[in-house]
Amino acid sequence: MKKRSKKYMDALSKIEKGKAYTKEEAISLVKKTSISKFDASVEIAMRLNLDTKKADQQLRGAIVLPKGTGKQIRVLVIAKGEAASRAKEAGADFVGDVDMLEKIEKENWFEFDTMIATPDMMPLLGKLGRVLGPKGLMPNPKTGTVTMDTYKAVTDAKAGRVEYRTDSYGNIHASIGKVSFNNEDLLENLVSFVGQIIKIKPSTVKGDYIKNITISSTMGPGVKISINSFDK
Repeated sequence: MKKRSKKYMDALSKIEKGKAYTKEEAISLVKKTSISKFDASVEIAMRLNLDTKKADQQLRGAIVLPKGTGKQIRVLVIAKGEAASRAKEAGADFVGDVDMLEKIEKENWFEFDTMIATPDMMPLLGKLGRVLGPKGLMPNPKTGTVTMDTYKAVTDAKAGRVEYRTDSYGNIHASIGKVSFNNEDLLENLVSFVGQIIKIKPSTVKGDYIKNITISSTMGPGVKISINSFDK
């Protein structure tokens, strides 16, 4: 069994075992139980009643959080012509086409957090799939990162777009802000994210859709939230 630090155990003692808190109580507790010296991220984990062997129950998408993520996102756009110009206008950190793809391939360059590409560029990205895929950097239409509207895609990425996808067990994880955020801003991001997952519930799901919702700070203990708390 993994040995926990004294700081972690002290933080854990503030959380009542087995209790599901209201969303407001959970936000307060996550901030109180953050044990890292840096400005930790606040993470959400949702366990969903999904059969991920069925294609329609494999959820994937993105949402722009109303209060952002608190992270500085470096955006690379693979595009030509007008789409490239619009990406630069929107504040993309890097814009190019074959030159940028060669830089990634030959120099193992990954000084960016998200990649956006126009549809006509996707065939060129194919050979980089084996390196981009495992890093979660491959553009995908479902997350809005394969698009001709590069201006909106860059703006969304900079504003606090978070991507989500179910793992093989039907779980979804995402960052919803930083411990330094005030309670109201974290709460707004939390409600927005959960609302998005509820909105995309597959019609084929039988029984309760959401089994569990937990939030935690980086390295901190998890705080369970009552699902009924989101009815208010």
